[in-house]
Amino acid sequence: MTIPEIVLLICSVLMLIPTLASLTKFDQWWVRGFDFPRLQICFLIILVLAFSLFYYTFEETWQVVLVSLLFASFVYQAIKIYPYTILAKKQVLKYKGSSQTSHISILVSNVLTTNDNYSKLIARVHKKQPDIVLTLETDKKWEDAISELEEDYPFTVKIPQDNLYGMHLYSKLELEEIEVKYLISDEIPSIHGYTRLRSGEKVHIHCLHPKPPSPTEDSTSTNRDAELLLIGREIKPKEEPVLVFGDLNDVAWSRTTRLFQRISGLLDPRIGRGFYNTYHTGYSFFRWPLDHIFHTEDFCLVEIKRLKSIGSDHFPMYVKLNYEPRKQHLQDEPEEADSEEKEWADEKIEKGEEKEGKSYNS
Repeated sequence: MTIPEIVLLICSVLMLIPTLASLTKFDQWWVRGFDFPRLQICFLIILVLAFSLFYYTFEETWQVVLVSLLFASFVYQAIKIYPYTILAKKQVLKYKGSSQTSHISILVSNVLTTNDNYSKLIARVHKKQPDIVLTLETDKKWEDAISELEEDYPFTVKIPQDNLYGMHLYSKLELEEIEVKYLISDEIPSIHGYTRLRSGEKVHIHCLHPKPPSPTEDSTSTNRDAELLLIGREIKPKEEPVLVFGDLNDVAWSRTTRLFQRISGLLDPRIGRGFYNTYHTGYSFFRWPLDHIFHTEDFCLVEIKRLKSIGSDHFPMYVKLNYEPRKQHLQDEPEEADSEEKEWADEKIEKGEEKEGKSYNS
């Protein structure tokens, strides 16, 4: 075996690990971390395949088997990210009307607590004039620095925290029945309630920022998965207009987020339009979509855009929607979760509650 063959063998085995890890249901942070860079993994697999085709003679069985496994791995990864390319069918229809009374626009921004470029966020808000602004990782300094927003956004929910999980909600639209909940962890708040569109329609909103699986945050994805799936389970039976938005610390194509969609029935306006990678601003090659805005099928898309950096490690995300109930039967709702998936979701929620010693119903 030549040195290039040895190097390619090692690289090939390394490139198979992410796919093997993704096929498991283990929730350790290093396993679930492979859910994030699928696009980058595809690129690296293509690179290894190209060198393999150049150096291998394919006279030995192991070479054929290894290249076949690599190709299968590439197909698996590509299938996962395909819906978020412009080649896929759009899940959410484009709004083509002129009326704005049923519009609702949302700007989500994880500001990064240590970032002090307050004016940049304020500038983005003034430029886009969203109806709702959700800031994440905001502490008391951020609250004070962007207080001028309250001149245009009279309805607010303020949860300043110094643990990277502060959350502030600013709204031009009336907020009703607002509750701040700590669903899984006493450290992680979420905002739930209703907002009323200019047309008078009442929309249920959920603002989330669960803890990510990482060596510095949480050793497993249990809490993150539990919080997201718990909300998904609560949404479906209510049959009302719903918006779920925030930094979910999970990618759109992960098992958990896809199951969340299937359980809740919510749509993703990015499907068929692009990745809209919001993290990390500092590394062009290592970016993935962590900031999300999901909605029920009675909304159509007016505009979706990733905004310019505000100095954070996340780009702000902006989406404008139009409430249009007559379109709900023209848009494809995600396939409903089967009994096995629902059971797995219930187990995740129970594990998350047990881990933190709390019950959602308490």
